[in-house]
Amino acid sequence: MGETREILAPPEAAGLRADRFLTDAIGGLSRSRVKALIEAGQASRAGVRVHDPAEPVRPGELYALHLPPPEDAVPQPQDIPLTVLFEDRHLIVLDKPAGLVVHPAPGNRDGTLVNAVLAHAAEDLTGIGGEKRPGIVHRLDKDTSGVMVVAKSERAHTALSEAFAARDLDREYLALVWGLPAPAAGEIEGDIGRHPMDRKRMAVVTRNGKHALTRYRTERGFGAACALLRCRLATGRTHQIRVHLAHLGHPLVGDPVYLRRTPAAARNLAEAPREALLAFPRQALHAATLGFRHPVTGEALSFSAELPPDMAALLRLLEPSVTAR
Repeated sequence: MGETREILAPPEAAGLRADRFLTDAIGGLSRSRVKALIEAGQASRAGVRVHDPAEPVRPGELYALHLPPPEDAVPQPQDIPLTVLFEDRHLIVLDKPAGLVVHPAPGNRDGTLVNAVLAHAAEDLTGIGGEKRPGIVHRLDKDTSGVMVVAKSERAHTALSEAFAARDLDREYLALVWGLPAPAAGEIEGDIGRHPMDRKRMAVVTRNGKHALTRYRTERGFGAACALLRCRLATGRTHQIRVHLAHLGHPLVGDPVYLRRTPAAARNLAEAPREALLAFPRQALHAATLGFRHPVTGEALSFSAELPPDMAALLRLLEPSVTAR
């Protein structure tokens, strides 16, 4: 089954690669997807199979591309509650809770956000890369909460992926860190790559790293003990905010990877809040806002998610409890 799209090659298409021509003419499919379909024998010119994606287009001839029906995704749908901020037939915007892994991987084969979206939106998934699955265009670490967008169609997946790659969007995070940064607002710039001594961690490096830039502003200080920062990403590297703030000397409260010892700033807290912050079981990082243009309509969209209960409880505990010790 599936469907077949037919396109008569116009004069101006002469000499174009077949995969480029069909991608532009059909719309809604990535070039890599069209290339794979051609290589799989799903394209034809004047009724003759085309197997070479680079074959030059012949104007005046009828090209056809068969789109097989999407196959079921390997991950299985699971009824996991989701907090939906927005949804249409092209995408879904979610407030991801801390503790939810985004995509199945070794050690987390199920119980992920992908499994949840498969159950929630199974009838709306039109197929991405020939597979009936949600399109993950960006990720949040398992223990980072907040706003995420997921594509439901290949057209949306392609456009959103391009927007994230070009940084043509607005992302803002709230981070609770140890100590009080000085200055209160600024930029952290430093290439990020694998830690030279611990390959499971990232670090600011001088060689073989990727450029990274984080802008921060102190939203609220709690004496010299800790501060709530608002961070914006100019780049999108793995663990970028966590790595940059630790490099600045202000690691995230609760960060199990980049908080290596009890911070000296903890001495500035009374016992109860100090113990609560030291025992916080995850990095205190929340994706607070996400703004982007709708991949199909072009409408400017912006979404926000309130601090999750665990982080909000820490802030309430800090309010009356900061002491000068």
